Amino acid sequence: MAPSHVLKCCQKVLAWVPVAFIALVVAWSYYAYVVELCVFVYLVVFHLSFVMFVWSYWKTIFTSPASPSNEFCLSKADKEQYEKEERPESQQEILRRAAKDLPIYTTTASRAIRYCDRCQLIKPDRCHHCSACDICVLKMDHHCPWVNNCVGFSNYKFFLLFLMYSLLYCLFVAATVLQYFIKFWTNELPDTHAKFHVLFLFFVAAMFFISILSLFSYHCWLVGKNRSTIETFRAPTFRNGPDKNGFSLGCSKNLREVFGDEKKYWLLPIFTSLGDGCNFPTRLVIMDPEQLTVSSQSEPAKSSGPSQSFPTRPLSESQNRLLASDSQWVESGPEEENVKSGAKKHIIVSLES
Repeated sequence: MAPSHVLKCCQKVLAWVPVAFIALVVAWSYYAYVVELCVFVYLVVFHLSFVMFVWSYWKTIFTSPASPSNEFCLSKADKEQYEKEERPESQQEILRRAAKDLPIYTTTASRAIRYCDRCQLIKPDRCHHCSACDICVLKMDHHCPWVNNCVGFSNYKFFLLFLMYSLLYCLFVAATVLQYFIKFWTNELPDTHAKFHVLFLFFVAAMFFISILSLFSYHCWLVGKNRSTIETFRAPTFRNGPDKNGFSLGCSKNLREVFGDEKKYWLLPIFTSLGDGCNFPTRLVIMDPEQLTVSSQSEPAKSSGPSQSFPTRPLSESQNRLLASDSQWVESGPEEENVKSGAKKHIIVSLES
């Protein structure tokens, strides 16, 4: 037990090495730019970008990953019965009974209820277990060693802002130092130790800008598609089959789901994401007409409409707002369906049991 405990402590300490490295590079860049270079004309913009970069980085690191609420945990009786059962079919029957009132629309590839044996809970949609953090993380995107934290529902907005502000910070530093970098090579700079700071400052800023640009562009694409990194490589499986666009509501609504309704807070690293992280509006494609029953009603539907085929309980207010004014789903593909606004009759698509 002792060696295992020591090993875990060493792993926790080593996990902070990438963060410490980034912190040292940022601290050195501040010293080199403000103290050694000391260009007063640029200091206001420099400090603005520096503060926003550090603020978003801090929030990404120290915002704890959101975990499923207690309603997704099995009751004591169900847990004891689940552990006693040896047949997977019987275990799945227990999980189905426990999940019947939960807002769960995705399953495993084998159509089983997604259950975490480690945390002993039923996984909400888009929730995954992180082996590094040893917890189930809501809307998990990935575990990032550079922030020593899981990027998920609670801090995904902060992570995006961290990438954006670090990109702007590196771009600003590289652009303003470029003229001094050119003077360095033409021997026009005074022969002081400051010129070496100028040399390395430009190289470091340019190198980080190029590496962060590709990552930021990739995550912007993910936000537009309403996918996580995990879902890009393994499409979520709904009851009608795998669907990589199952959670996509169109680019505008996908953006609002991450950044919130109020645009004045979009560029600030404060939490404004919509929803609770446990359930999300869905859009169903790849329908099998032989398994569907289509019924029309004369009254307008009070639920979220055709985007939700098997809701078990109402969505949260913020999620209903995402679907309230929708006139059509904006996605490419042959399965695209247009819903005309103002229609008096709504088609409700339900899955036959």
